[in-house]
Amino acid sequence: MYKKILYYFISLLFVCTQIVLAQEEECEDETNTNVPALVEFHEIMHPIWHKAYPSKDIEALKSYVEEVNQKAEKIYTVKLPGILREKEAKWKKGVEEFKEAVNKYNEAVEGNDEKALLDAAELLHTKYENLVRIIRPIVKELDEFHKVLYVIYHKYLPDKKWDEIRNECDKLKQRAQGVLDAKLPKRLESKTDEYKKLAEELFTSVKKLCIVGDEEMENAVEDMHSKYESLQDLFE
Repeated sequence: MYKKILYYFISLLFVCTQIVLAQEEECEDETNTNVPALVEFHEIMHPIWHKAYPSKDIEALKSYVEEVNQKAEKIYTVKLPGILREKEAKWKKGVEEFKEAVNKYNEAVEGNDEKALLDAAELLHTKYENLVRIIRPIVKELDEFHKVLYVIYHKYLPDKKWDEIRNECDKLKQRAQGVLDAKLPKRLESKTDEYKKLAEELFTSVKKLCIVGDEEMENAVEDMHSKYESLQDLFE
């Protein structure tokens, strides 16, 4: 009898452990902004754009078409991770434009117009780069902050797990400081003053979140999320 009870509790512990691990893996997957299909397509985009296109190697451009189609198919069926859910509409629009570029590349390969093929290669590169820009973080420190915020906002807040949120405070402060200290890329330097102002507001919202009681926690999280969105909107 004792052995049966012991076996039951060991089995229960194993199941609970597996559930926790599965939840952790799910969170990791949802906060991973990498899209493998885009990385894989770069393997064919690189020789097209950096070798065949500049040298006007028409035969090489034609020879790549099968691989272009194979790798493009994987992009068409990509399901973005949860952390990129707000980019879903832009992504779908970008994929449609990318698909049109792939079709034009196929048409140009079938024809005999060299300029049309070069133009199609250029268009393919442009639409591919547009997809990359949709998911690539402009400020990596802001992306790192979002990875913590995402779990808080979509996992802990709905279930009112206030203690779990408090456990993230040190990490939130560290990431928020990183956002505050970050430098914008040259093409966005004109937005620096506005960025610093919004980053200060984000940091202040984090500090407030970390000192409020349970009854104020939900509003504090919403305020922090709103400040993050204001920073994101700066680059839209």
